[in-house]
Amino acid sequence: MNELAFLADIEAVPPTPILIAPQAVLRRQTRDVKPEDMAMLRENLPGMFSAMYKAPGIGLAAPQVGLGLRFALVDVANEGERDPIVMINPEVIEESETLVSREEGCLSLPNQYAEVVRPQSVRVRFRTLAGDVEEREVDDLLATCMQHEIDHLDGILFVDHLSSLKRNMIMRRLAKEQKGR
Repeated sequence: MNELAFLADIEAVPPTPILIAPQAVLRRQTRDVKPEDMAMLRENLPGMFSAMYKAPGIGLAAPQVGLGLRFALVDVANEGERDPIVMINPEVIEESETLVSREEGCLSLPNQYAEVVRPQSVRVRFRTLAGDVEEREVDDLLATCMQHEIDHLDGILFVDHLSSLKRNMIMRRLAKEQKGR
């Protein structure tokens, strides 16, 4: 059985609402997903994928939809293609010494972007939906995306990698935009 068969008709799935900073859950450390959490995790995946694709975004972590569990979705495939990855209990186990600067944004900080410096490549270990432990050596956009989503699981937002001046400017601008809605 294909665990992600619902993606074939994802446009018909109502998107799960994405929380906007400064929601407190976005700053909390998540707890590991346990076997008894898997049914609830699977139940939340369609709405989360729908929200991520409709945004449009390339990653979404459980805290962004109010869940305090350690899992995230990523899909950095080209437009019109799909390459979804569900990472359960992910961790970065190795980082390259080479750093790169890439513009990042976040679905929980809509319309806010900044250059963030991160390792160019990382080795990530996580569980798949099937329960297998997978290790992947990833680089470039996928490495950035995975690091960004894993940060979410530790209560870290991309703005936390910026100077306090830049972070405060972005958070004030976000608050002003949200107030105007």
